[in-house]
Amino acid sequence: MAIQPKDYSYNRIAIATCFGTFLEWYDFLVFANLAVIFGSIFFPSTDPNTALLASLATFGIGMIIRPIGSAIFGSLGDKIGRKPVFITTIILMGLATVSIGFLPTYAQVGIWAPILLIGLRILQGISAGGEIGGGAIYLAEHAGNAHRGLKTSFLQLMGPLGIMASTIQIAILQKYLSLEQFYSWGWRVPFWISFLLLLVAFYVRKSVGETPVFLEISREKSQTQYQLINNFKTPEIRKRMFLLFFCISSSGAILFFCTQVYVAIFLKTTVNLESNLVDQLCIISSIALFPLIVLAGSLSDRYGRKTVMLCGIILSAILLYPAFGLLEYLGLLYIQNSEPIAIMSLAAVLVSLSSLLALTVGPQTALLAELFPAKNRNSAATLPHNLAAGWIGGLLPLIMTWLNQIFASSLAGLCYPVIFLTCAGLAAYFYLPETNSVALEK
Repeated sequence: MAIQPKDYSYNRIAIATCFGTFLEWYDFLVFANLAVIFGSIFFPSTDPNTALLASLATFGIGMIIRPIGSAIFGSLGDKIGRKPVFITTIILMGLATVSIGFLPTYAQVGIWAPILLIGLRILQGISAGGEIGGGAIYLAEHAGNAHRGLKTSFLQLMGPLGIMASTIQIAILQKYLSLEQFYSWGWRVPFWISFLLLLVAFYVRKSVGETPVFLEISREKSQTQYQLINNFKTPEIRKRMFLLFFCISSSGAILFFCTQVYVAIFLKTTVNLESNLVDQLCIISSIALFPLIVLAGSLSDRYGRKTVMLCGIILSAILLYPAFGLLEYLGLLYIQNSEPIAIMSLAAVLVSLSSLLALTVGPQTALLAELFPAKNRNSAATLPHNLAAGWIGGLLPLIMTWLNQIFASSLAGLCYPVIFLTCAGLAAYFYLPETNSVALEK
């Protein structure tokens, strides 16, 4: 493979990586923001709870399928390079998302509407499986060894930014469109906008080069043709893949979907707060998350990735249940009395939840790359990361809503993330190595 002819500034590379990952998250999470609405558009039922579960299950399908995408694109990233995969995944995600914006509804074509929607969610999941994880490797390999936690933490902002962008759009559309207009065509607008974002993302990604780490291992011919299979044959790699799945990525995914996705569903459907009010509160929470994630990444350079992540995981296991209980109490207090202090307190609780997420995911981008040798890094990191995000995090809204309905309790579903985080924290404490001094060229 030819050496790239010129150097690329890290800022340019970071912008290209982050913008593309933002588009992936924006595309993927517009669906989450519209889950309540999609229940009636694509899955009509006499029982609103059944329609909601069907919509959340369709969202979960896109997450479940992600490991297939990571297996395909992760191996390709180790074989043909990080950049070609980098571009392919963004095109696939963009086209699938735009297509959702043109889907007929159940009222128009019957059963074909949910079938087509599920098919496009599968394409989104395959794309996200290659992008989310692969983008982290690409950025970390360009970041060098100094201040890697700080420099790569910005990638973790793209998920919240994607949610915030889609939430703001939906809030504006709902404000200026009638309910009939929004259900007729307004919900399609965020999907159409993704086409413009796709063009920008493709341009900026095409303009940057391959990572220096991949160019080096290409010259040394140290790649193997089926690296993913070889990963499972090496005990240390296999152990670290499990730790990445169980401790790092699962914890981050659980907290992300709890604090950034499920919390909005909880406040809208369980507490019955007005949709616009919930969107505004979630935007405040997301804005607060930005500096918190960067701070956590910087702290991981100084105190270690493991130390910072463990603080986030353990505190979350302790505080998650009471935080949601407090959200429910404050929400009902506002509905009954319209007390402004209740709204301020709701915002404070959501920001506190964001701080727990920041501690857990701030060091994550750097850690993904640091756990594995260069020649099998892409395949070894992306598969467990996407298994965790897809099977543990992506199904979280569905599982928690289902548990709430089964036990007739608004908080019963929280036992799932709390138990998981407790186990993950214990495993990380005893077995997760510290990696912040690792050189990525090795």
